[in-house]
Amino acid sequence: MTLTLLAALFVCILVVAVLYSSVGHGGASGYIALMALFALPTASIKPTALVLNILVAGIATCTYRRAGQFRWSVFWPFAVTSIPMSFVGGALQLPAIYFKPLLGAVLLFAAFRLVYRQVENPVPPSSPPQAVAAAIGMVLGFVSGLIGVGGGIFLSPLLLLFGWATPRQTAGISALFILVNSIAGLLGHVSSLGNVMHGSAWLAAAAVLGGLLGSALGSRLLPVPAILRTLSLVTFSAALKLILT
Repeated sequence: MTLTLLAALFVCILVVAVLYSSVGHGGASGYIALMALFALPTASIKPTALVLNILVAGIATCTYRRAGQFRWSVFWPFAVTSIPMSFVGGALQLPAIYFKPLLGAVLLFAAFRLVYRQVENPVPPSSPPQAVAAAIGMVLGFVSGLIGVGGGIFLSPLLLLFGWATPRQTAGISALFILVNSIAGLLGHVSSLGNVMHGSAWLAAAAVLGGLLGSALGSRLLPVPAILRTLSLVTFSAALKLILT
């Protein structure tokens, strides 16, 4: 990787980490989108995205939990099945001919989700039925591990749609959900760490810095609607590139 490419990726990863962590996400779909746009090797995308996701989601988890924006009763029924299934999904390696269109479809969903933002609901949120949450967690965990994301991009709209958490609580719950699933997915395919792209230490530094900034400032200063529209555009562009090439 050239110095120019590494510098460009550093800046892009920093920006994506700031934007995603400001809404409680680790940013895996954003990192995947960037790496696809930069035409990086397919084998490097999944493990690199998971490593960066773990760093940013860990920071976001600590920040939102300290702010009191977390509900254990909502989190654990999803996590108890998603964690082992993320491990299983992470152990599988799809051929590029299947991986690229599937990843493109996931990114299209992510782009659609990013333009959706529910306002604060004055009605106190309810807790999901445990059996339903466990079934959903199983599916989300497997898909997350298979693709190389933490699953928050799928869990967040469900929590908001069914009124199981407020937007702020959704950010806190999703952050920890992303963290545990990203770790499980990476453990499911530890050998893939050898494919983490060259210069990943610099990208990790960018992700950590961005995660700190985004988690601290996002809920107060950053214009969330504009952030989501920008991220959606980048993600949508990468999805089209993966599907059409």
